Amino acid sequence: MTPMVDIAFLLLIFYMATTTFKPPETKAVTLPKSYSQIKLPDKDIINITVTKLDSVFVDYLQSVVMIIEGQEITTLVRKYAETDPSRVDYYINLARLKNPLALVVIKADENASYGAMQTVMETMQKNNLRRFQLVTDPKTPEGS
Repeated sequence: MTPMVDIAFLLLIFYMATTTFKPPETKAVTLPKSYSQIKLPDKDIINITVTKLDSVFVDYLQSVVMIIEGQEITTLVRKYAETDPSRVDYYINLARLKNPLALVVIKADENASYGAMQTVMETMQKNNLRRFQLVTDPKTPEGS
């Protein structure tokens, strides 16, 4: 009985030490405050991150074909790409080839310039990508 308890604790420690619950973000940004509290979906998301230095990063899923033991296996791999604000549409369309229902989510730093965000949104509008969500930090009402 004692060896079984030892193995159970070793497995428990192993899984606790190796589990990641949330994938790390490519770039950390300080989000602007808002009263809106719409819940984002957990999957089928294309993340666009605009940093305070106006760098634009796109995070999306891409299918990759691997050969394992002589068999072709298709799997999804998360890709990160740094791009120009006027080239965001390329990565969105690339991600939507495999997942046409993916939601575009924009995380912009509160100190990002207006011009970078304007370019990103104009590029999306020119390519009929008009459905997206802006991510903000929830702000608590005054006096509560």
